[in-house]
Order: sequence, then C-alpha cells, then structure tokens
Amino acid sequence: MKQSLIFLANGFEETEAIAVIDIMRRAGMDIKSVSITDSHEVTGAHGVTVNADMLISEVTDSNPEWIILPGGMPGATHLSECAALNDMLLHQAKHGKIAAICASPAVVLAPLGILDGKRATCYPGFEKKCPSAHMADEQVVATDRIITANGPAAACLFGLAIVANSMGENIAYEVGSAMLFHPTQEKFYF
Repeated sequence: MKQSLIFLANGFEETEAIAVIDIMRRAGMDIKSVSITDSHEVTGAHGVTVNADMLISEVTDSNPEWIILPGGMPGATHLSECAALNDMLLHQAKHGKIAAICASPAVVLAPLGILDGKRATCYPGFEKKCPSAHMADEQVVATDRIITANGPAAACLFGLAIVANSMGENIAYEVGSAMLFHPTQEKFYF
C-alpha cells in the first residue's frame, strides 16, 4: 500500500489530525505526519504539541496515495502559505487523492482551484471562500479523489471515509465498529 501524508502547521486542529492518523493506522494504512516547519515539534491550536514523523523537506514521495490537511486556525492559513505544499497539492490533484477538513478546503484547496466544479464541505462560514465549488451542508462529502469534512466533530467519520475509499467498505466497517460506531446509527460515508 502506498504511503499517505498528513501535513501539520502550527495552529492545526488537534482532533482532526490525531483522529485521522489513528483511524488510518488501525486500518493498516501507512500514514506519516509531516511538519511544514523546520522542526518536528508542531503545536496545535489548543496547545497540544506533537512530534511529526518527518519534515516537509524530507518528503521524497512525489505521488502519495493521500495528501491530508487538518484544519484549525491559524494552521490552515499556515498550510496555504507553504509554497512547497501548494506545489505538492497541485500535482496530487492530477495524480492522487486529497482529503481536507474544517477550514482547509476553503483556505487551502479552493484558492488553488482544486475544488472548482466539485462538491465539497468545510467549516460553517467559510463557504464563501469557495465560490467555484458546490458546497454542501454535510459533515463529510466523499468522492473518488477528494474527501472534505466540516470540522472536529466529523474527524472520525472523515478518517473512516478515507479508509473506505482506500481499503474498502468492509475494513472501514470493521475499524468503525471496533471504535463503537454503529452503521445503523452513524453514516460512514462509503
């Protein structure tokens, strides 16, 4: 299985990053956290500091399975200001899959044109930053190559949607069920 990368900037939303990493690893997916700073230590919007697996300067895979962007402010703004990440995202939009949650669909993906003409969601109030996308008032919007979610409460469902896309519905069901998500009560977005 190809490696996936989740990019972290100071001010990232901790729940949206950690939950997704945890769920993907439970499913057996290879996901690495990547700091866009010059330090492995990245501090989230609520003061939680994590040690990223690698620095953006160490990324050698030009075509990971997923590039994943947590939201949070000012984390999403910092992601949008990272030229190296923007270049990776533009390449990934043509050759791979992208997942973004909270403010990141609007603050990072929309200005790059990645959401143009596509159905997506984001943190409520940021929709106006996506004038060329078809914005939906939903927790998760999943397509074959782009998955977006609206915020921290959707983080687990967002992670399960990524798993479902990559590993299949059965694996997402197994992981979700072990985490006490019940498909009859929760929509897994697969």
